[in-house]
Amino acid sequence: MESLRIGMFSWESLYSVKVGGISPHVSELAETLVAKGHEVHIFTRIGDKSEYDEINGVHYQRCRHDQSGGVVNQMDRMCDAMVDRFDAVQKLFGRFDVIHGHDWHPVLALIRIKKSQGLPLVLTYHSTEWGRNGNKFGNWWEFHEISHREWLGGIESAAVIVTSENLKHEIQFLYKFPDQKLHLIPNGIVAGKIKRAVDPGVIKVRYGIHPLAPVVLFIGRMSYQKGPDLLVEAIPRVLAQRGDVKFVFIGEKELRPFCEHRAAQLGVRNVCWFLGYAPDAVALDWMNACDLVCVPSRNEPFCIVVLEAWDAGKPVIGTEAVHLISNFSTGIKAYIAPDSIAWCINYALANPEQSRSMGEKGNSLIKELYNWDSVADEVVKLYTKTF
Repeated sequence: MESLRIGMFSWESLYSVKVGGISPHVSELAETLVAKGHEVHIFTRIGDKSEYDEINGVHYQRCRHDQSGGVVNQMDRMCDAMVDRFDAVQKLFGRFDVIHGHDWHPVLALIRIKKSQGLPLVLTYHSTEWGRNGNKFGNWWEFHEISHREWLGGIESAAVIVTSENLKHEIQFLYKFPDQKLHLIPNGIVAGKIKRAVDPGVIKVRYGIHPLAPVVLFIGRMSYQKGPDLLVEAIPRVLAQRGDVKFVFIGEKELRPFCEHRAAQLGVRNVCWFLGYAPDAVALDWMNACDLVCVPSRNEPFCIVVLEAWDAGKPVIGTEAVHLISNFSTGIKAYIAPDSIAWCINYALANPEQSRSMGEKGNSLIKELYNWDSVADEVVKLYTKTF
């Protein structure tokens, strides 16, 4: 296939500003596309980095912009900077074949470039503002403006990528896009990225936990969407069955203070470790040292954490919002309720051999379905359909 020059637009990446699951998606997809012979430029925020780097063959075009005001105002300025940078890069490197944006943040830049340059536009949805708000509509200005940009990006795109069937239905419910415009292409993960040869007991002792005590790990944003409060409410029900279980929470966001306070109210603060935003090394240690990973989400568009847990060979307890899990095969599904989450955790801890098998089956799925090589092939096929 002829080499393509691809402009990737995202407010985050692994090598600029890193916020959440979009970062590895953007950088790892770009690296795989480069390995297949394509030229990829990622237009993103500058953070504390330089304006340009070539990393693993990917051109990082970092855009400096005014960061005052709320997130919508910041994204307006980011989009202005992205358009200016794109124009300069295209003059230097030559005409692009396609532009590909991720979520609502760069939508205004993408539309301006599409209309001024006549380039095909592809947009990937990783979530929606409705979903991030816990499957609820909001009545404040930012909610309406962000939702409008999500709708506008889909309307202006030649093709829309969704990462799960669940997210596809959510977007159709919200924005009424025709089925033929939506293309399901899942997230991927680099096999072996998370797995480490660590001694779980050593990691646990480092944090004052008995080396044989089972640990349940929550890792992600401490937000209403991700449901850490549901896990906190489940803890007394878990301890009633097995009193030595510990709970490690890695992540920041608005619910962290509430979860810490609620754990104290419930009398379980002594079995909880709230680590906040942790360096990658700490997150990797716990992903490999824990006994199971809990994903108590109220809304989950894809859930890269499930792939990361499977990569480490860990069983996953997820709510019915986590559609990646095949119940009692690659994990256990709970209702979005503390009692149900507790039951699933208790079952997994009481059946260690079955839990281990679920982690192993999940690990096999990574190699079969969720590898970047096959994901990138599907993305390129979609690009060529937009020309």
